[in-house]
Amino acid sequence: MNNDVTVQHKWNSDMVTITGKHMAKITRDSLMTLEAYTKVRQTFRAQVIEHKKYRRVSLGSNIILIFEDELTIRYQIQEMLYAEKNFDEEAILYELSIYTPLIPDGSNWKATMMIEYPDPIERAAKLATLIGIEDKVWVKVAGHMPIYAIANEDMERRIADKTSSVHFLRFELTAPMIQALHQGATLSMGVKHPAYQASVDVVDTNQRKSLLNNLIL
Repeated sequence: MNNDVTVQHKWNSDMVTITGKHMAKITRDSLMTLEAYTKVRQTFRAQVIEHKKYRRVSLGSNIILIFEDELTIRYQIQEMLYAEKNFDEEAILYELSIYTPLIPDGSNWKATMMIEYPDPIERAAKLATLIGIEDKVWVKVAGHMPIYAIANEDMERRIADKTSSVHFLRFELTAPMIQALHQGATLSMGVKHPAYQASVDVVDTNQRKSLLNNLIL
């Protein structure tokens, strides 16, 4: 299975296609009912896990970026509704309001940034040294200046003495950057913070291809 994952399911006798190649929006009517989702959940989960392999970039040993798209967010919404066993109108609209802003718009990438230290004592100590790190994550298209993340537009995720272990990032690209990527320009990523530096000089071909699907010329 490659990064052009396509999942199809029945909903109210209509065929809904989910693909990383289109800037589809998630609507109330495109979501599966609890009954329908239960039937396909394991298959859908396996396909999303496969798809996420190409949406995940590690920056060093302790930071992971998961680049969201319509498929990953649709899965998250369906899982939240499934876990709550709740499919009433209010619950659906709430989940849509929380998660759909994380879907890229055609000129950007949106990523969940996770800071991971398995030991809770070490994690607490490290988070205290990493205040502001969410603003120091960058992507770079060859021949252009780095783009630094716009972080946590939904809410503030730091307190006085530490940062959060999860942040939500948006990387807004210019039209020339998008054109260069479509023409084969190299993509790199990294983080440059006084307490943590790491970079990926050349993003993997499959990852780059998957991310390119989210950028419209």
